[in-house]
Amino acid sequence: MLCKDTNVTARRSFLRGAAGAIGAGLLGDRVLEALPQNVNTNSKPSDLKITDLRVLTIGRSWPIIRIDTNQGVYGLGEVRDGASKNYALLLKSRIMGENPCSVDKVFRKIKQFGGHSRQAGGVCAVEMALWDLAGKAYNVPVYQMLGGKFRDRIRCYADTTESHDPKVYGQRMKERREQGFTWLKMDLGVDLVAQVPGSLTMPLGNSLAYGDPTQHMFTGTEITDKGIELMCDYVAQIREIVGMDVPLSADHFGHIGVNSCIRLGKALTRYNLAWLEDMIPWQYPELLKKISDAVDIPLLTGEDIYLKEPFIELCRTHAVDIIQPDLATSGGILETKKIGDAAQELGVPMAMHMAGSPVAAMASVHCAAATENFLVLENHSVDLPWWSDLVEGVEKPIINKGFITVPDKPGLGVTLNEAVVKQHLGVPGYFEPTPQWNQDRTNDRLWS
Repeated sequence: MLCKDTNVTARRSFLRGAAGAIGAGLLGDRVLEALPQNVNTNSKPSDLKITDLRVLTIGRSWPIIRIDTNQGVYGLGEVRDGASKNYALLLKSRIMGENPCSVDKVFRKIKQFGGHSRQAGGVCAVEMALWDLAGKAYNVPVYQMLGGKFRDRIRCYADTTESHDPKVYGQRMKERREQGFTWLKMDLGVDLVAQVPGSLTMPLGNSLAYGDPTQHMFTGTEITDKGIELMCDYVAQIREIVGMDVPLSADHFGHIGVNSCIRLGKALTRYNLAWLEDMIPWQYPELLKKISDAVDIPLLTGEDIYLKEPFIELCRTHAVDIIQPDLATSGGILETKKIGDAAQELGVPMAMHMAGSPVAAMASVHCAAATENFLVLENHSVDLPWWSDLVEGVEKPIINKGFITVPDKPGLGVTLNEAVVKQHLGVPGYFEPTPQWNQDRTNDRLWS
């Protein structure tokens, strides 16, 4: 293992040799800057081995993993919000003994254990933690290992508590603008008009309850002209309060059919919305394209998609105008950058979904910094007073006037604030041992 004294001795030997060759008068800051001053002398990356994986859960839905190594260097990752920590623990036996700096190799080994939406949480958490580890081992920020950064600050938008009163909701969103946010987003569901007779046509006795597993096209729910007029009036009042000069995105339309999506989208055109999000499930690209071809507002989807191939197909056919991966679902940091780069080749910009702790947020920040066609990053926790306090090592508040500064420290650039995390544990235990997950080996090979 290289020690600091050895490194210093090597540098002195270099200087003596150089001085003898070209004269001490020519040596200065340029020579010193050329020397390998940034190697982490506490770690020898080629000899790193994964020795453990442990988990804690912040609140009810943020599982944080820690991957440990034989050299004391560790990495942090986060399972997708609301997903089981077991998705990550399942992978422990499959990554033990691997070199964490071989990020792509390990990812290719475990990516078969992911799936669309929350089922990808474990794979993505491990991938995040591997990048954090590799960055610490080489003493560089993650964005640098992705090829460098295109921007120093990451633009954010914030979810805002709903109100059926457009004046109340508009004022809340105006306050976001006053906080410094330069991009706004609203929920715009048919629940707004559900209690107004004649606004919706739906099978009697059906419910609009959130979480209904029936996909949009199969509910038999359609919006009427009256319902569309009411929803347009709602948006008009909000636009009057926040102005027309700021991007305003819309989400959570409700489980309405394709034709209702088209009629509503056309009626909303005059309010110049930045995008209409997840109008129908992403698994129906032909139907998404039918909507996008008919509506003059950008369509967006992607937070539940795993791996780059489905994104590329959506972009290739222009079924949507903007993609929105969540790297805690899409395959992690590198896979999401690949998604963005592929989309850019096809003329499609990339927003990013994020509803987790500062660990997932910082992973997203590094990816966004390194991806040229990035637009804006979501955050669900602007109003959570202790959110920024969960980590140390970055500027506070993390979201400052609508932007997050890209950290320049090694890896993701943050460490957990143990005291604050312990105050907000959703499940007892702070990175407790997990020996029961050490052995779970099967024939995982995908080919014969």
